[in-house]
Amino acid sequence: MKKGSHKYIFVIGGVMSGVGKGIAVSSIGKILQGRGFRVNAVKVDPYLNVDAGTMNPTEHGEVFVLSSGLECDQDMGNYERFMELPLGPDDYVTSGMVYRYVIEKERNLGYKGKCVEAMPHIIDEITRRFKKAAEASGSDVSIIEIGGTVGDYQNIMFIEAARVLNLKNPDDVIFVIVSYLPVPGTLGEMKTRPTQTAVRMLNSYGVQPDIIIARSAVPLDQKRKEKIAISCNVYADNVISAPDIESVYDVPLNFEKDKMGDLLLKTLKLKTRVKKDGLGPWRSFVSRIKSSVEEVNIAIIGKYFDTGDFILSDAYVSVIEAVKYSAYKVGKKPKLVWLNAKDFESGSKSVSELKQYDGVIVPGGFGESGIEGKLKVIQYARENKIPYFGLCYGMQLMVVEYARNILGLKDANTTEIDPATPYPIIDIMPDQKKNLEEGKYGATMRLGSYKAVLKQKTIAREAYFADEITERHRHRYEVNPAYVAKIEEAGLVFSGTSPDNVLMEIAELPRVIHPFFLGTQFHPEFLARPLTPHPLFTEFIKAAVENSTINKKKKE
Repeated sequence: MKKGSHKYIFVIGGVMSGVGKGIAVSSIGKILQGRGFRVNAVKVDPYLNVDAGTMNPTEHGEVFVLSSGLECDQDMGNYERFMELPLGPDDYVTSGMVYRYVIEKERNLGYKGKCVEAMPHIIDEITRRFKKAAEASGSDVSIIEIGGTVGDYQNIMFIEAARVLNLKNPDDVIFVIVSYLPVPGTLGEMKTRPTQTAVRMLNSYGVQPDIIIARSAVPLDQKRKEKIAISCNVYADNVISAPDIESVYDVPLNFEKDKMGDLLLKTLKLKTRVKKDGLGPWRSFVSRIKSSVEEVNIAIIGKYFDTGDFILSDAYVSVIEAVKYSAYKVGKKPKLVWLNAKDFESGSKSVSELKQYDGVIVPGGFGESGIEGKLKVIQYARENKIPYFGLCYGMQLMVVEYARNILGLKDANTTEIDPATPYPIIDIMPDQKKNLEEGKYGATMRLGSYKAVLKQKTIAREAYFADEITERHRHRYEVNPAYVAKIEEAGLVFSGTSPDNVLMEIAELPRVIHPFFLGTQFHPEFLARPLTPHPLFTEFIKAAVENSTINKKKKE
């Protein structure tokens, strides 16, 4: 590719949100990687929040953390998982970021006294960010998802920036619209009119889509492809069928059935860089998903599941996917059950119900709600030797439970819950305490990648097969250094620590005491990938499978 011919693919939604723009972007990226191209994916969130860090998980879903520490929309996690590459801070853009930058620049006379307006200054700043992301990544192609749907007031500026970029570089910019085709139950017939309307609205912004990804419950037939093509001014071959499927990991392969890869290269005026099937390893992964039949039953004890009458698994999507990857690696089909910690706290559920599960996970979270329920779960898993994996808050509570029931410190707690506890096993670090006193909440936690050193002859060291690791963090509170020696004397091992040995990163019980009782202060789920599952999740699943075998023998 000649210098200066960086390619941009803008992905825009039509008709309704939540139909898979993020997965479409991820799949397009995977397909282009399979053709030998370097890609980066950019998520545009039109809201005025500067980042996703202060958003409620029950409303927005999981907050994904990049290596840089930037808190992002969960689509960034999908991008990283599908494309198996670390994205940078330039790959995430919000309206809040853009407007804050422009306003601060204006306040510092960066515009030399000019009247600052949406056009051109906001548009120029958006375009600058797109180009900066491309340059920082060293990619050949940028795939940029503009959040929301066409017609939303919030995303007009971003679509306009894409239009202007296309106007200046017509051979290097293409547009993809992901639009929904409903099948009303009373009619039983797929309707194309909403998509036609969405495309015409996009046309009113001066943008013509090059490719239409048609989402629906069932595959499109040729007749409807032709109808959409005529109405929306594209070739029928440029309409890609995207029916509902069992696994999102089938999407790149489904796209390829409609020759998406060839279409992308033709539209971008590119030639493939590989001769063999670049999606070979991905096909093998998808095949393992389908061939895994024997189940391993995992309970996830959360607090963000209840929102009205719904179960919000989106709040823990990275954890769920990490479990899947490791289960598939060992040839098992994960059966995930979401249990609300508040039910164990209130007594409406008995912890003895956990006997039916092969393993238990307590993921991250914040605040007091459901904590005593989680502590009951942790105690039961420890005493009954059920494989337990605690993530962030799940590790902190694991240490609190151990202090209460093994060290005999009955009122032990985290100061996040009880600032007056006589035994602050988990406490806030001095720099974080200052942030809270000053009301600084956004982007002030311990965020992003940090190194940890592992102790020999521990589960963690055996899993990673390395002396030093790097993992992503998102928390304010830590194990209180004043209690580390007492806790270790009582048998709990801090198998991973910060290089200066001040911060406890991994806690575990030796295998001779418990098959798998381990927690991490960091979030290992952020680094789990389909083709490279996270080693700690894999060790946990192996222990769960062994527990399942033991339980089956007991029943026999």
